[in-house]
Formats: sequence, structure tokens, C-alpha cells
Amino acid sequence: MEQKIYDPVALGASIRARRKSKGLTQQELADRTSCSAKFLTDLENGKPTVRFDKVLKIVMVLGMDLYLINREDR
Repeated sequence: MEQKIYDPVALGASIRARRKSKGLTQQELADRTSCSAKFLTDLENGKPTVRFDKVLKIVMVLGMDLYLINREDR
């Protein structure tokens, strides 16, 4: 499923939905990504200042891809 991410809240909601669809708790995902459950809570709640390197690792572990698309090229 593709989803346009327009702010940190949308990113967090998308990550939460994917984690739940894979049947993972926040702690299980934290263990797989070397992040804390607190970090995942912050990310899923849309905290705008989370570390991007950790976000990328979580996205990868969840089997998702992150793209940047130039709107002018569409």
C-alpha cells in the first residue's frame, strides 16, 4: 500500500499500522532494531525530532521502502 507522508504524524501512523499488521509489539520491534520502546512510541505518535537513521532502520525491518519523488516529474 502506498501512502503519502505529509508530516511526522502520518509517518508514525503508517509505521504503527505496518507493525501491527506484522503482529509485532513495540518491544519486539525495538528488540529487532536496537531502538527503545520509548523511541517507537515517540515515532508512532508523530514526534517531529526523532533520529532519521533509526527511522530508516525501522522502515527497513518492517519491509517497507521510503521514496522521494519530484512532484514536477509526475
